[in-house]
Amino acid sequence: MARLPDMEAMAIFATVVETRGITAAAKALSLSPPTISKALARLERRLGTPLFHRTSRRLTLTDAGGELAARAGRLLAEAEAAEAALLEQASSPRGRVRLTAPMSFGVRAVAPLLPAFMARYPDISIDLSLTDAMVDLVAEGFDLALRIADLPDSSLRARRLRPIRRVAVAAPAYLDRHGRPEHPSELMAHACFGYAYLQTRGAWTFLNDEGEEVSVRPEGPLRVNNGEAAMPALLAGLGITDAPEFLLDDLLESGRLEQVLPRWRRPEASLFLLLPPGKLQPARIRAVADYLTSMLVKRPSGPPPMA
Repeated sequence: MARLPDMEAMAIFATVVETRGITAAAKALSLSPPTISKALARLERRLGTPLFHRTSRRLTLTDAGGELAARAGRLLAEAEAAEAALLEQASSPRGRVRLTAPMSFGVRAVAPLLPAFMARYPDISIDLSLTDAMVDLVAEGFDLALRIADLPDSSLRARRLRPIRRVAVAAPAYLDRHGRPEHPSELMAHACFGYAYLQTRGAWTFLNDEGEEVSVRPEGPLRVNNGEAAMPALLAGLGITDAPEFLLDDLLESGRLEQVLPRWRRPEASLFLLLPPGKLQPARIRAVADYLTSMLVKRPSGPPPMA
């Protein structure tokens, strides 16, 4: 197996050439002269040829050293330029940010926020991926995620932005035909639409003001992996579904949908902003995270701390 180049020794060699001596190179690199000499000797052993003619007063390049010097100088300059670019990117908002969010929430709540962000940060590009599936941020290379859940993955850093209510609803026409249930257990006699990514695996849990908790597993003719996909059948009066409030507010206000079991409530989930493990984040990721927090957090709670 081929060995990797000794880039450290190559950089030290290029600095010795540039500064015209071991002592000056040691000062430039904040290293000791013996460390510089050892690196040069290591490089010469690896290459099998001397790179300098050494006298008590000066170093001069051999033919091999002269041939290597130009290439080593270019390598060092490119490495310094690459490092400077990455350091600048880490300290100033610039570059690509990969963000994932639930499909309907992303379309309704996240996408409308992007134009103002893009105008504010023209050097940041956002790669927005919308899916209701539980994405593995680390494995799939995402920088940020918005997730609606009861609890976030404990291996991730999380900001809780705001509660998200879920509401059981149906079209008035359906309830007129099939009756309005008064207890969660009565849902078992109704056509209920399921959601594939429900964390409770198909169970609908309800609470009332008296502290009673009831869980049921209703069934019906439709199961979807995106809540908005159930809306046409719901509005057609074909069943009952359970959905987050941001999908329902306008429909409830207009009377096209009616809340089922109004004396009962579903346990609240929360909207979280998730980041992969690790404390250091480039400026571009911090800019997106802080902007989304400021726009999506429920007021007047203020910016939530990182967990």
